[in-house]
Amino acid sequence: MGAADAAAPRYPSTIAAPVEHELVVKKSRFLALVHPVSSVPEADEVVAAVRKRSWDARHHCVALVVGPHAEQQRSTDDGEPSGTAGVPMLEVLRRRELTDVVAVVTRYFGGILLGAGGLVRAYSTATSEALDLARLVRRSAATRVTVDVPHADAGRLHGVLRDWVGSHDAGLADVAYGAAARFTLLVPPAELDALDAAVAAATSGSVQPERGGTEVLSR
Repeated sequence: MGAADAAAPRYPSTIAAPVEHELVVKKSRFLALVHPVSSVPEADEVVAAVRKRSWDARHHCVALVVGPHAEQQRSTDDGEPSGTAGVPMLEVLRRRELTDVVAVVTRYFGGILLGAGGLVRAYSTATSEALDLARLVRRSAATRVTVDVPHADAGRLHGVLRDWVGSHDAGLADVAYGAAARFTLLVPPAELDALDAAVAAATSGSVQPERGGTEVLSR
């Protein structure tokens, strides 16, 4: 690991798309939904939609983690004994180092009491098994870099940069056309010098990428 890699902050991952999963324990049905979100209000909307769809269920237990560094964390047992549902679900999200995700487990009671330990296992297992089916989106620190070129060179450089980001774990965030063509890239710190070299080679040294602040790159 190089110095740039060691200095780069680590970010929790998220999931690419919603996933639903059903777990049956002693005739009780636990319907788990894990859903990517970008804010607490968006998570609340997901929970509200689940409550509306499964209006006849006894419990809708929730755990959510939001923020680049998982700063916002909440859970609710929704009528289950305290600490037997939301907190175990939240612990699953924490152990997997996830953020920007809400988990909702809807329970249809099957007539057999599970006890506190059984509920903890059921809610955590339902959440964990749903996440097993989800595709992870990795996040890492990246430097925002802009490259300005004359319009006449834009087409050729666009191809060069598109190929470059694909082989260097980087991202081409935007292409804008004003007085010049401006390419905006998100580049891992360890790859900045390689980008400088690639642009110099493609433009005979006439273009110098401009480095900006640090952002989060998802892929």
